[in-house]
Amino acid sequence: MLLPYAPTSVAVARRRLSADLEAWGVFAAAIEDAVLVVSELLSNALRHAHPLPSGQIMASWDWSGERLEVTVSDGGAATEPRAGRPALSSLGGRGLGIVEFLAERWGVRHDGEMTTVWAILPAPADVLNSPVRTPEMGALRECG
Repeated sequence: MLLPYAPTSVAVARRRLSADLEAWGVFAAAIEDAVLVVSELLSNALRHAHPLPSGQIMASWDWSGERLEVTVSDGGAATEPRAGRPALSSLGGRGLGIVEFLAERWGVRHDGEMTTVWAILPAPADVLNSPVRTPEMGALRECG
């Protein structure tokens, strides 16, 4: 999804991601982690990178049933995104450390002027309470 290069876009992406994951039946704790990761990636892009040539920033996610890939693309920056190790008294610098902690893995891709930071998170579905059900899930509910 293309978003304005503005701080308000973080809240928009958080709401949309949360709604999508709820609709897909992902466990609430995994949704909270995913929303935090997208917030950190977008905030870092807005703070440290340039917008895309369109003047916007892009966020996307893809859920496979057990894993969620979250990506944020921007127009690149003078430095490479990396997890920092700030002093205890530092007011910032913990965002990618949080992503590193919550994600199974994360990284950076470059495509011309575009930089994409991605993270893979565990995002299992709550099969007993999932609104997205298959016949097998229904059978599990009836047996449980």
